[in-house]
Amino acid sequence: MSKETRSFQTEVKQILDIMIHSLYSQREVFLRELVSNASDALAKRRFEEIQDPSLASKEEKYIRLIADAQAKTLSIVDTGIGMSHDEVIENIGTIAHSGAKEFLKRATDMKDNPELIGQFGVGFYSSFMVADRVVLHTQRLGSSEGTIWESSGDGSYTVESSQRPEGCGTTITLHLKAKVDDDDSFQDFTEQWQIRSLVKKYSDFVEFPVKMEITREEPELDKDNKPIEGKSKTIVEDQILNTQKALWTRSAKDIKDEEYNEFYKHVATDWTDPLAKLHYKAEGTQEFSALVFVPGMLPMDYYHRNTKWGLNLYVKRVFISSDCDQLLPQFLRFVKGVVDSNDLPLNVSRELIQKDRRIIGIQKALTAKILRYFKKLLTDERELYEKIWDKFGPTLKEGLSNEYQYKNELQELALFRSSNSEKLTTLKEYVERMKEDQKHIYFITGESLDRVSTSPYLERISKKGYEVIFMTDPVDEWVSNSLSEYESKKLQSITSEDLDIDSETDKKEQEEKLKNATSKYKDLTEFMKESLKEQVKEIKLSTRLIDSPACLVSGSNDPTAHMERIMEAMGHESPKTMRTLEINPDHPVIAKMSALPDDRKKLWADILYKQALLNEGSSIPDPAAFSKQISELMVAG
Repeated sequence: MSKETRSFQTEVKQILDIMIHSLYSQREVFLRELVSNASDALAKRRFEEIQDPSLASKEEKYIRLIADAQAKTLSIVDTGIGMSHDEVIENIGTIAHSGAKEFLKRATDMKDNPELIGQFGVGFYSSFMVADRVVLHTQRLGSSEGTIWESSGDGSYTVESSQRPEGCGTTITLHLKAKVDDDDSFQDFTEQWQIRSLVKKYSDFVEFPVKMEITREEPELDKDNKPIEGKSKTIVEDQILNTQKALWTRSAKDIKDEEYNEFYKHVATDWTDPLAKLHYKAEGTQEFSALVFVPGMLPMDYYHRNTKWGLNLYVKRVFISSDCDQLLPQFLRFVKGVVDSNDLPLNVSRELIQKDRRIIGIQKALTAKILRYFKKLLTDERELYEKIWDKFGPTLKEGLSNEYQYKNELQELALFRSSNSEKLTTLKEYVERMKEDQKHIYFITGESLDRVSTSPYLERISKKGYEVIFMTDPVDEWVSNSLSEYESKKLQSITSEDLDIDSETDKKEQEEKLKNATSKYKDLTEFMKESLKEQVKEIKLSTRLIDSPACLVSGSNDPTAHMERIMEAMGHESPKTMRTLEINPDHPVIAKMSALPDDRKKLWADILYKQALLNEGSSIPDPAAFSKQISELMVAG
């Protein structure tokens, strides 16, 4: 057939216009698209040879990249199924699928970051982002007639018959655009290092080998194997640029730990071995493969505000996106690894993943699987799970306050230190140890284990033998607000004013005790209330304490002092909440204080208030003045 010139379909002209005017933020994605298409063609050939053994051959199935720096061309060659003349016209000259029309519709709407590639069948046209002329030579499997297609992206193309010397397959030759002087983002796609890095980035796990002849200079050696000055020789090696080791496609029983560790280091850019791994293949209505890892150490930038997170996303083993944060909830952001789906729907780009029901389905299925895996580790490999919790427990606990749908699973996984055990405990284990007369699950929040474990708030509750959970992660303030009860047991802070620790019999005894103390110290409490009216909302006698004279407690609906300190550290200034100062009527300081003249009572009241501030972990407004007050007290004593 002689060469004939045809016009592109109107929609194709529009797509080409988008490509040529380079609306892409990263032009390098063209190579990913063309290698992906070549891989698909090879897979289709393999399938067709299985269906029809007469078409089968022992010819190697591969993709080859050929760069010519002088001619400024880059060729992508495959030994795949190829296309017939009619298929070339249908697949390239026209748009047979509604997906490409949807591409155009969304392309018009996108303005800020139009990475407009994906499952819309327009990947081939990305060639025109980097080339001002594209030549395609293809031949269908089982045919002896080839087809040459050529276009400069000007609205028309030529097509003619010509047998392909290599037989079936496709060769796409890109005549690359010249560098524009003011184009700082120019990439020379004939440079070997550039091509190698792009294949490594986007196509490393494509199942077919991506080959390229690599040229390098080596010094010539003399008979003693020493370099001869000024003399070198050119070495040309045919190398495979991709690893093809998509570990997630293999059976777990066939993979050694060393291979998993090596793979983790590759995808996570880490030099340490992971703590744990999960190899998972979902089947049924939602099909995908996942290979995820728990890192062995916290990344250096883990707590930076703008740190990216998420899994690497692949479609048919072709890299789509790193840091794909739609595949896991944020409380699992420490998990590294890959997800590969053959039918994942993509939005207007492979970078902008459409968050539709199937994306959400992958997230839900994978999250549930990871949480079940952690539950199994907690039960069967407690030591390993505690190592994971030690590093990433605070992050997991974020889900208790942010992700209600996972609350039941996460509350079973949560571990805490407590007053009765040096070992970490679950809420379930705590409840199993509760004393018969104990009503609630008691906890205290604070900056550190040392501070909360020696807090005066523990005095009476510990004497009763009740266990107290120590919550020392900043996120625990939000956790305690969200996790209000467990197994019908209320979680109660021992720093709140409505602390309920007494049985009905003890309550009557304590009420009688407080009634007598209230009558005895009525004048003192009224004096202190007037003296400290700018600092506290109430002065109250209490049986909460044993060895300490006073403490500050928060209202049931008020933020704790620890929460206020956290918010202040985060830069959120807010009015200080007035709290209740509870005083211990059995402490000798209170008895002595009641007999003092008013000026001394005022000094002692101020000192008691500041002591209570220090005991709860808060700072005092004027340390120098407090030091002077203590000195005066010591002199008087």
